[in-house]
Amino acid sequence: MYDVPDQTGKLVVVTGANSGTGKEATKRLAAAGARVVMAVRTPAKGEAAKAEILAEHPDAQLEIRRVDLADLASIQEFAEQLSADEPHLDLLVNNAGVMVPPTRITTKDGFELQFGSNFLGPFALTVRLLPLVLAAPAPRIATMASGAANFGTIHFDDLQWERRYRRTAAYSQSKLADLMMSNHLAKLSADRGWGLLSVAAHPGYTRTNLQSAGAALGRERPSLINRVGMRFNPLPKQDVETGAEPLLFAAADPTAEAGGYYGPSGIFGLVGPTAVAKQPKAALDAATSARLWTVAEGLTGASLPSILPK
Repeated sequence: MYDVPDQTGKLVVVTGANSGTGKEATKRLAAAGARVVMAVRTPAKGEAAKAEILAEHPDAQLEIRRVDLADLASIQEFAEQLSADEPHLDLLVNNAGVMVPPTRITTKDGFELQFGSNFLGPFALTVRLLPLVLAAPAPRIATMASGAANFGTIHFDDLQWERRYRRTAAYSQSKLADLMMSNHLAKLSADRGWGLLSVAAHPGYTRTNLQSAGAALGRERPSLINRVGMRFNPLPKQDVETGAEPLLFAAADPTAEAGGYYGPSGIFGLVGPTAVAKQPKAALDAATSARLWTVAEGLTGASLPSILPK
């Protein structure tokens, strides 16, 4: 098991901290001494996860704050309140997401749910928290992508899948966009001398509720074919304790590199110990990443504050 370096004295925000890789990352960062803000959409679920972590680590410093990544007003409120309460934020972990809802659903602001929740929401949160992060002694942002990014394409002519919704392609686009955001943020930091470490990760094929929860969105439960497929899928899988480790490495390891990408090193990149992951060619296209960043600024109304170095 990956041994998280000492995080004593650090303030961390983890999105989607009530379940899956977010809960595991929260637990292990807190066990290493960090004070963790559990950023969750449903506070009751956050409180239940907090109680479970405290039962195992009674000294863990945990705080629940609500944020809905499918609601830009909620993101702005979260960022403003945290910035008013704290002098700096050492680490932002963009972990929360949704996966392959069977029908096209939109966010409160009218974005296709996967593009909105997986990319535009984390983008807006990242940009709005950036001044607070850059005030930290060693600022860092870790973003969860997915192996699905390898199959993604940024459809600038139909980012919201209004013409024809394809749930898997929409998911792949959103996770490629996350990786491109992380890379462009690393480039901005290098160009402007921010000293920010922006790193991405993917969990391989990890057993969480992400697949089943996504398949049930808009329905009472996943369809029979989805339930059977999830149960009997022959691909190698790993538990969340291992699946969260690439994200923990990106978030905390002193050897993680700016613009780096980390994931499982085993078969097909689905399971195994953390290693450097190969990025899809599209994620390394700096011009397209910059274009996507500009589009995201326009869609979310969140742009780099003028107080930041240029």
